Amino acid sequence: MTRWLLRMMTELSSRKFISRMTGRFAKSSFSRRLIPRFAAIYNIPVEEAEKAIGEYRSLNDFFTRRLKPGRRPVDAAADSLTSPVDALITGCGVIEDGMMLQIKGQDYTVEELLNGSPRIAQYRRGYFWVLYLSPTDYHRIHSPCDGDIVESEHIAGKVYPVNEFGLTSMRRVLSRNERLVSYIRHEQGEVAVVKVGAMNVSSIRYVEPKPRRLRRGDELAYFEFGSTIVLLSEDGTLNPRPDLKLGSRVSMGERLGTLVPKS
Repeated sequence: MTRWLLRMMTELSSRKFISRMTGRFAKSSFSRRLIPRFAAIYNIPVEEAEKAIGEYRSLNDFFTRRLKPGRRPVDAAADSLTSPVDALITGCGVIEDGMMLQIKGQDYTVEELLNGSPRIAQYRRGYFWVLYLSPTDYHRIHSPCDGDIVESEHIAGKVYPVNEFGLTSMRRVLSRNERLVSYIRHEQGEVAVVKVGAMNVSSIRYVEPKPRRLRRGDELAYFEFGSTIVLLSEDGTLNPRPDLKLGSRVSMGERLGTLVPKS
């Protein structure tokens, strides 16, 4: 009964206008006074931030902060596919005939995640990661490889939470929430960076000017509050790191696997 009630409350509160209201407050000067308390509650390492905590104009300004140079070294190997974000791995594995299996007990299809894109045929037997960003994490999103953005898509949707409760108690939130998808063509093939919105995420934004050619580690976008990245690699183009598993933490720029020529 309690789980059903929480699910119903989440359904009712997952409307875009609520996230917009939260976003307006977070961008207002009134929210500035909450920054020290927010940083303390979530144990955010403020010493990593590009600016002193008192220099941020709003809670959103702090939340979307850049880091000091060198705080996230990017794996230098030319064949490396790296994490686009600081995150907890909440799903990973081989895509089995277009299915991503057992993400918090639920199965997803690449077709529904990518909204029926013609590109889904390239990802039917690739590899996937689900990378969850908590409020503690750094929220800028970086390119996982060298390459060109060959297509971008905005997929309208809900804003359900993508935390433990949302992923386990709600029905397939990763493919029902609002998403921005970037398809990046690299020397060995292609990756899809799926940026998933969430409750109280006022928006997902590309950096300006919007990039077309990327080097590994370049800024791509950012979340205004916490959410999730689903990263897909094209069939036969990646050897994943064998030591990474569910519950592992990764930092932006850390190697997730090795890109290989498509056989």
